Amino acid sequence: MHVRHLVLLIALAALAGCGVETGAAAATAAAARKQELEQAQKTLEQSRQKIEQAQELQQQRLQAVE
Repeated sequence: MHVRHLVLLIALAALAGCGVETGAAAATAAAARKQELEQAQKTLEQSRQKIEQAQELQQQRLQAVE
């Protein structure tokens, strides 16, 4: 019986180790995705600011012509 328990214990430990690796990989992927999302949001905000500046400049030019 002891050998059977030992084999079962080793099998369970191996499976638990795989779960930890999978969990770590998922956490790493999630962190990378979060960073990508944050960078995309920064880029979007910068683009909005540039568009607003361009619109203001255009408005100033139109007022200068009138």
